[in-house]
Parts: sequence; structure tokens; C-alpha cells
Amino acid sequence: MFQIESRAQMSCLPRLKPKRFYDLVVQVAIIRPGPIVGNVMHPYLRRRQKREPVTYPHPALKPALERTLGVPLFQEQLLRIAMIAAGFSGGEAEELRRAMGYKRSEKRMKEIEKKLRRGMEQRGIPGKAQEEIVSSITSFALYGFPESHAASFALLAYASAYLKCHYLAAYTAAMLNNQPMGFYSPATLVKDAQRHGLKVRSTDVTRSDWPCTLEKEDDAWAVRLGMCYVKGMREASAQALVAERTRRPFHSIDDLVQRVPALTQAEVLKLAELGALNSLGNPLAAHSASGKTAFHRRAALWQAQRAARPAGPLLESLDEPPSNSPLAPMTPEERLVADFSNAGLTVGRHPMAWHRAEMQALRVWTAADLSQAPHGARVRIAGCVICRQRPGTAKGFVFLSLEDETGIANAIVTPDLFERERVTLIQEPFLLVEGKLQNQDHAISVKAERIFPLTGTRPEIPSHDFH
Repeated sequence: MFQIESRAQMSCLPRLKPKRFYDLVVQVAIIRPGPIVGNVMHPYLRRRQKREPVTYPHPALKPALERTLGVPLFQEQLLRIAMIAAGFSGGEAEELRRAMGYKRSEKRMKEIEKKLRRGMEQRGIPGKAQEEIVSSITSFALYGFPESHAASFALLAYASAYLKCHYLAAYTAAMLNNQPMGFYSPATLVKDAQRHGLKVRSTDVTRSDWPCTLEKEDDAWAVRLGMCYVKGMREASAQALVAERTRRPFHSIDDLVQRVPALTQAEVLKLAELGALNSLGNPLAAHSASGKTAFHRRAALWQAQRAARPAGPLLESLDEPPSNSPLAPMTPEERLVADFSNAGLTVGRHPMAWHRAEMQALRVWTAADLSQAPHGARVRIAGCVICRQRPGTAKGFVFLSLEDETGIANAIVTPDLFERERVTLIQEPFLLVEGKLQNQDHAISVKAERIFPLTGTRPEIPSHDFH
């Protein structure tokens, strides 16, 4: 979801608890290097939760800071503070704004800091208040939002939340059709949507278009994955397939291959491996009520390999080509690996769901159950790593997001532990983390003490790393 999907934003949201639009404006602005380095985020949250009183560096600054509980969050507030506390003229305030702007000149900020201190001394503002005001303004030189900018972003965040809540199918299809974007891969977006009740259907040559589309099922909408998610599939091939299907339905894999010459052999095999040809069934099973039976993937691969090759003299002499596949169906894990290898996601069970019994034997908590564990408890979490972050303001700490079939759990890795386990943390796609649970106002994370790779047959899951 736009602007509020990062780990830091999601950790802050349960504490800030937005109730009106302006709260979102603050939420967007507060998770920035400027407010964090200026040490204003935690004071604002404590005041928001009524755990500490609202105070001001100087009583004269109340009009500029009252709306944000005495804490300067926006560039406009800093300019007003400079004009009120240090007597800056409009031109000097504009000079300050430019110094805090794109180039963020340290030299100019130093010069402006001297002017600020002189002006505050002339107005009798004491040393402690001066330090607080100067710290706020110089921190913004790192990165601070104008209020108008934050309001524009908050509007997009609100619109995203509204659409996801009320039009989940359309929202998900649109997100999938506009990748890459945001923190999360299509694999995670699909699982998140499924946990919210959306049905997502796999790619199917009898139904899929190039983009992801909506299908009505009973009284609800489902998302049909498009052929754009078949790795190696060209849009021109998919469009040719759709155009031919519109003329009349395909009745077999041979029929598809013959009528869509734009499809390469590699594309036909990719479709088969993904299960996108399964619904074409077996054209030679005339004894069945429908005249065909559904393929499993390896049977479709067998037929696709045969259909994509020119017929030799022996096959040309047969009334009907051989159809029975000697290949055993894929196991669930093999289908999972094929899904991620060929599409980068699965609409079936999450990879961790297949190992839940093993995880339970190791006393691993699911992401959804972590809220039931007491603060400070030693717990184990496990999942595929979907995000690794090491913000410049975090003093070397690394933040991991581990996804299982129930949701996302967050782990905090200290600099020392990161250095010891660097290879495992960076290279392993699935991890088990053991540590102490931290539950701060329903913002839940695990402070890692030990980290282990999860071995076994597991697909390569895409992750958002160190961006």
C-alpha cells in the first residue's frame, strides 16, 4: 500500500492509530530520516498516546507546533519557528528552505545556524530551548517533508487503503499488472490478498489474457493470472493466442499449437509446466462424458513436446497419435517449484504450509499467533525472507520480514549477529530465527539471538533487499 507498507511504517501504525485524514499526513511524514535523527518520532507517539504532556521549546512557538503536539514535523513549521524564535525575515526563511532543499548544503546550514542562535539570543530564548530548536532544524537538512507534500502522499495512501478494503480484486489485479513497484513481490501480494479472502486463479490458456483480469464467481470477483506472469512468454504470442481463442475455443493442445504458430516450442512447454494447458484435457479420451479429461502437468508436457515437433513418417501413418503419458504426476512440492520457476509465484498453498508439521515439532510460532505470546518470551519464527533492510539511520541494525502461510513476522538483527551470520542472512531464502519477542503497543517483532537456514526442497522466493 502506497507509503505505509514499509516495516517502519507498519511498526508505527499500531502506535499512532490514525483516526482522521490529518493523522495519515503525520504518519507519512514521521517515518523519515529527518524526524528520526531529530528524535521527534518517539516524543510525538508518546504524546499521541497521552503518555507524556504536550510541551513546546518556547511558549511563543505554540501556534506553529500545536497541530503536531509540540513536535516539529514539517518544513513549513521549521520556517515559522525560525521567523518566530530568531526573527528571520521572509528572505532569510526562504534561504533556510533552500538550504534544507534538494542539495542540502552543510556549509549553508552552518551559516544559518549561527544566524538562528544570534536571533534567539536577542529574543532571550535560553540555551536548552536553543539546542532543541537548532537540532530540529538541522535534522531536517537530512530529509524533511513539506506539509503539502505529506498531504498529497497521505491522500494516495488513503485511496490505496480504501480500494484495497472495498475493491480487493480490482486493486490486486492492478497491482499485479503494474510490477515492479513497492516493497513486495507479486508472490507476497497474492498471498496477502488470499489471506484477505480473495480467490486467485492460475494462468489458463482457455481463460487468461496477457494482463491479469477479473472473473465473476458466484457473487464475488476473483483474479485470473495473466500470461504476463509466464516467464519467457512474449506479449505478441499471448495476444495471438487470445485472438485465435476469440474466434473459436481450443479443443486440444495440438489444436492450440497448429492454430497459433506465433507460439514457440519453449513458450508451449512453459505453459504446460505451469499447468496452463491442463484444462485442454485429452482429446483422445472419447469414452468420457465430455470427450476429454483434464491433464496433469506432466501429461500436458508430454503432449506439448509431441505437438510442438514436426510429425515423422511413423506418426503420419497413424490415424491418431499416441496420447498416454508414461510420466508420473508432479508431487505438490514439484508443482510449487515449477510455479516459482516459471511464474515467480503460486496461487496454491504457501511454501511454509507444506512444512507446518515440521515447524510445530520445532516449536515455531506462526506469524498470526505471535500476538498471543507475552512480551519478552523466547520464541522461534520461520519463513521465506521477503525483505531485508538496513536503513542508514538504524546504526547497523538489520530488519528481516519472514513470510509464512499466516502472514509476515519481523525480526531485528543486531550488527554483531549480522556480521557473524552474514552469509546465511543474505543468501538463504528460508530462515528460522530464535530470539525474544518485543510487543510494543501491538507492534510485534523478534530480537534475533540465533539464526538457522531451513534446508530441503524449497523454491527461490523473490525478496526486496537493502533498497
